[in-house]
Amino acid sequence: MERKALQNVFGQFASGVTVITCTNAEGQPHGATVTAFTAVSLEPRLCQVTMTRKSKACGFLDHSPFAVNILAADQLDIAMHFAGRPATPGPVWADGPTAPILCGSAATLSCTPWRSYDGGDHIIFIGEIVDAQASGKPPLLYYRSTFHDLGDPSVDSLWTLSADDPHSGWFDSTTTFTPFHLTNSGQPA
Repeated sequence: MERKALQNVFGQFASGVTVITCTNAEGQPHGATVTAFTAVSLEPRLCQVTMTRKSKACGFLDHSPFAVNILAADQLDIAMHFAGRPATPGPVWADGPTAPILCGSAATLSCTPWRSYDGGDHIIFIGEIVDAQASGKPPLLYYRSTFHDLGDPSVDSLWTLSADDPHSGWFDSTTTFTPFHLTNSGQPA
């Protein structure tokens, strides 16, 4: 398969847009726009970012704290700024618990380094989340090489089409359950 064809297939997956922030060798704030971000674990609290080996930020993240700034829908200029098209005015920074953070994001995860792995032409960084904040703003999305906003919901309810839908699923909203070990007067079943 050719590289461009594979990139087009990867582009079918809609993702959020993040800017990974850290400090450079001089201690100055640095960031890179990244769509390869995912939650990994709740216990321990871990997330993953994947960065191309060619990026400056990739070199700064090795064994260093970082922040994942999940961009809000109104931060397209910030996404472009950190993707190599500087905007004026530039980003507004704040001191975060582990690394500099961007003001105005939909959410921010502050991380300490946990592990890194060889990912071919990328490096996979796993961060342990020490602080997480959400603003409630809608996120910026990336799909088929284009930025999007969330738009209108495609369904009326979070539960629609779910087997656990309290209105049409297996169980209604008044159903209660008794653990097996408490059946037959508390005797194991």
